[in-house]
Amino acid sequence: MNFSVVTSEFWSLCLQGLALGLIYSLIALGYTMVYGVLRLINFANSEVFMIGTFAVLVVQVNLLHHDVTSQPIHGFALAKALILSLFGAMIVCALLAMLVELVAYRRLRLHGSSRLASLISAIGTSIFLSEGMRNLTNSRPQTTPRLLEKTSLGTIWGANLRIDTIITIVAAIIIFLALDQFVNRSRLGKAIRAVSMSEENSRLMGINLNKVITLTFAIGGLTTGAAAFFYATVYENTIFNVGFNLGIAAFTAAVLGGIGNIRGAFYGGIALGLLEQFASAVLGSQWKAVTVFIVLVLVLLVKPSGIFGEAVQQTRT
Repeated sequence: MNFSVVTSEFWSLCLQGLALGLIYSLIALGYTMVYGVLRLINFANSEVFMIGTFAVLVVQVNLLHHDVTSQPIHGFALAKALILSLFGAMIVCALLAMLVELVAYRRLRLHGSSRLASLISAIGTSIFLSEGMRNLTNSRPQTTPRLLEKTSLGTIWGANLRIDTIITIVAAIIIFLALDQFVNRSRLGKAIRAVSMSEENSRLMGINLNKVITLTFAIGGLTTGAAAFFYATVYENTIFNVGFNLGIAAFTAAVLGGIGNIRGAFYGGIALGLLEQFASAVLGSQWKAVTVFIVLVLVLLVKPSGIFGEAVQQTRT
């Protein structure tokens, strides 16, 4: 154990943990939105994230013609490339999430199947997507191009303010605030909250359940796609099983904050990212995944309702 690194690199670890935690938060929103409406865990969301990282790669290499040997770009060309990569990943993930809802959930739900059947269907979809990408890539890790030069904007309290880290933090917070306002103030957002409270009453009020559920999956896909873009930008690599560990971490973040609660997923992701970063610094990077499992078990044992303390049956989006 190396506790000295905590004092010597405290603010650097905080900055890195915040960026990682916000990526977890964006993926966790995909879990928590679906759970808030259907009371089901969309285990295929981790593979939606994985497909999103490959979508970033395809946009940058095939559409922008920028490969791993190319030099970083600047100015308007950089802004255009980053925006196209972000929107490309978000759109692909949103469409895929809607397809998952249509294939893995809707028919089972319309036929009154049990929650276990839907759970098995989601796991099967997850395996299909993961193994499909494994076959397409021959299990080889892929390196994403470096569009953005990893320059430093300065230091604060010894922490290096690297531009990709700052972009991730700022953009993720903006996305969360936009989603929070959408769910709480827009007409469609109110419909989502109504369905999360009672499907039967929502149907009596004239709300189209299929439309609201599909919209919920799409929103979760959008945030997961954004997380895929930020991950590819910061870490510059992906592989067919990249969604496994990040999916478990994001699910843990959602449970930690309070599954079904948007703000809970946000703060749970930040808390888990910081904890994981400090644990890996003290114990070693091999303990990162172990830390996530320990947190998940402790939360389920001590406070299964999460930080925000809502009972599962009373959870609201």
